[in-house]
Amino acid sequence: MTIKKVEESFSRNLTAVQLLQNALSSSFIDAYVEHVENLVDDYQVRVIDGVPDEKSVKRLQEIYQQLATEQLTPEEIRKVSQLVLLKGTQTEPLQPNHQLTPDGIGFLFIYLIEQLYPRKEKPLTILDVTVGMGNLLLTIINNLRIAGYQSIKGVGVDNDETLLGVAAATSSWMGETLTLFHQDGLQAMLLEPMDVAVADLPVGYYPDDERASEFMMSVSQEHSYAHHLLMEQSMRYVKESGYGLFLLPTNFLQTDQSHVVKKWLQERVFLQGIIELPDELFKQDTSRKSIVIVQNRNEHTNQVPEVLLAKLGSLSNPKSIQAFFTQFETWLQENKKEIKD
Repeated sequence: MTIKKVEESFSRNLTAVQLLQNALSSSFIDAYVEHVENLVDDYQVRVIDGVPDEKSVKRLQEIYQQLATEQLTPEEIRKVSQLVLLKGTQTEPLQPNHQLTPDGIGFLFIYLIEQLYPRKEKPLTILDVTVGMGNLLLTIINNLRIAGYQSIKGVGVDNDETLLGVAAATSSWMGETLTLFHQDGLQAMLLEPMDVAVADLPVGYYPDDERASEFMMSVSQEHSYAHHLLMEQSMRYVKESGYGLFLLPTNFLQTDQSHVVKKWLQERVFLQGIIELPDELFKQDTSRKSIVIVQNRNEHTNQVPEVLLAKLGSLSNPKSIQAFFTQFETWLQENKKEIKD
């Protein structure tokens, strides 16, 4: 992947999206989806009732002729897409729970899945019940393919139709087939059990107390935490002994609702690891997050004697990353009997 190639494509795609945004009088996100659908439709500008106007169509066609000559890999397309969307959210800010998951965090998820599911010839199914714009799931799937995994299927769920439209458009642009469901992540889903669940969980309260009451991690005195319920829901659709990798507030075991989390951990899953992300990623101490590793129980798996507790110093420091890799691989080797089915 060449940086120059991605930068040039980013510039062209951004210009096209901004042209469409002005011509359609739409949001940046809607213009992005329209633009990507044009690219997938053999670089044709879609015109409905004279919109976009002729001048805009001509300029877009010129850009699309340039884009048609680019030969981007799926990962380069994902990078371009991410850069365009990040630029768009600078002018039209999204709420924090809708932000793209940074690549540095995504690549940690990839590493963990490679270690926990090392057999690349076996089919691998991945579930994200808060898929949003799809960057985390697409980052994982695409890079696992690059790493040699032969059969991967991704399933994403989200209740935001706009964000889901972005995920659908980007995956189509990359040539990736995602199964996407537009629904509340806590509703019942018609899914075969998945191998692994991942999620950058939205932090906050879940407003539907009646639906929340169907989960072990609900509370009665106030609204339950959505990130707790979504983690529990995710693991309901993961195979026995399968893993869940979740981005959670670092203090998830010290909050006023932590007692229901601890009960769930004691009765339904095993808490196998907590990886605290670098402080540099977060503006405030209260917003710090960790990757939490849980495993579904079955007769062949056990709680590890010592839960993996790791803290990353910096994602930009190779020595810090390598030290974590060594720590994780040592821990995995020492606990293979407990966590392997």
